[in-house]
Amino acid sequence: MNTVQIVSTEVLSDHWYTLRKVTFDYIRKDGSSQRQSRECYDRGNGAVILLYNGEKNTVILTRQFRMPTYVNGNKDGMLIEACAGLLDADSPEDCIRRETEEETGYRITKPERVFELYMSPGSVTEILYFFIAEYQEAHKMNEGGGVEAEEDIQVLELSFPQALKMIDTGEIKDAKTVLLLQHLQLKDRMKA
Repeated sequence: MNTVQIVSTEVLSDHWYTLRKVTFDYIRKDGSSQRQSRECYDRGNGAVILLYNGEKNTVILTRQFRMPTYVNGNKDGMLIEACAGLLDADSPEDCIRRETEEETGYRITKPERVFELYMSPGSVTEILYFFIAEYQEAHKMNEGGGVEAEEDIQVLELSFPQALKMIDTGEIKDAKTVLLLQHLQLKDRMKA
């Protein structure tokens, strides 16, 4: 039995990404019907990767300006995070290879998919594909920094214990990055 029947969809904004108001009838577990409306922000699906070097016990992260964090209390709007990007027309694996080289300067060939998650399911449609990959100095093709016309990204190589400590101190507040750092720790891939 279908518990959702969409009644109407209205585009509220289509400037940067698409914000829709969806009105629907929802069949509750007691069998009654309830009409509801929700706004759904569609920015496309994305991929994120944490590069790690087990030998050196280091990870590669990025630092860049994020306007939504700035307007919500992040003093300078800068956020430390794992490399990520939107899929556009690519597969998650192709996307993350491209984004890794653009943002960090490292070329990876075999990203390992670890899970996929809805990051903010109450309002955002995005599914985020999570990856990890080992990096070596030989994989470095350039300095990274993102697409010059669009991004101004600083590449950070941090010890794994330092990155974990930055979660505790609040220097790392990005959920996808925290999840991947904790994944490496739980799987005993790095020394805390």
